[in-house]
Amino acid sequence: MTGRIIALLTAALAGALMALQGSLNSALGKIAGLWETTFLVHIVGTIVALVLLPIVGDGSLSKLVGAPWYTWLGGVLGVAIIFTVAASIPKVGMANATTAIVAAQVLVACIIDHFGLFGLEALPFTWWRWLGGALLAGGVWCVLH
Repeated sequence: MTGRIIALLTAALAGALMALQGSLNSALGKIAGLWETTFLVHIVGTIVALVLLPIVGDGSLSKLVGAPWYTWLGGVLGVAIIFTVAASIPKVGMANATTAIVAAQVLVACIIDHFGLFGLEALPFTWWRWLGGALLAGGVWCVLH
């Protein structure tokens, strides 16, 4: 159970960091432009990853060649995510943008889980998840109104 709790806390930290990153990227986008900010975020991220890779890397870059083609789309999606988050926050606010982001993330995650897409274990969409989705939708409505 401890490993599961640590994983959930790690995921919560990721969510908090995403909200912080979104607000910082939005602020920089107002100053330098959205595409310039998207570019800078990826350059800085690449440098940080290059510095950390020899220290904490636990895989093999040579195995990337054998990965399925769709797994390479993460970089493309990263560009789209950074741009769309930074573009939406100034127009609707941090809380509203984050609410829409989280709701969409959960919906897509449930679909991926249900069908076991991308090599993940299938986790059927149970009645509890339906209830959770309905409560989430109600929460979204409350935050946006």
